[in-house]
Amino acid sequence: MWLVELVDVAVPADLDLNGIIPRSASGLDGIIWMPFLHGGWAHLISNSLPFLVLGFLVFAGGLGQWIAVTATIWLVGGIGVWLTGAPGTVHVGASGIVFGWMLFLLVRGLFNRSARQLLVAVALLAYWGTMLFGVLPGTPGISWQGHLFGALGGVLAAWLVAVANRSEPVRS
Repeated sequence: MWLVELVDVAVPADLDLNGIIPRSASGLDGIIWMPFLHGGWAHLISNSLPFLVLGFLVFAGGLGQWIAVTATIWLVGGIGVWLTGAPGTVHVGASGIVFGWMLFLLVRGLFNRSARQLLVAVALLAYWGTMLFGVLPGTPGISWQGHLFGALGGVLAAWLVAVANRSEPVRS
């Protein structure tokens, strides 16, 4: 993300125009690019710390789980933005992934019935809980759709991981 922003600034390539363009066939590939593109350094910096921390916490479940969770969030978030975003807008940023990871970490303990995971959720809620207001419309220029559908992707991913974990055979 940092390298892409550096190239975008150094080359003046207007890479941000490659984000999701709602309900436009040419904007569908933005689903792939959205998390890598940011509307400037401040936008990138605001996503970086939660991206690293929450991504690390999700990665603690293993590489395979991290890939599956991230892919689910990425697709649900991107398709949701593409379907519901305002016409004529371009959506960029990794905050959909961040919101997805946050919700994954908040609800996975419920689906897995894990006290340890619930304790992690309480700590995250205490520290970053106010970020959840970002799923609500209201701030111009902020893709609340990206936040909302990323979060919904995180809930779906938590449920899918719990179902997969229950179907694994127990080894003795």
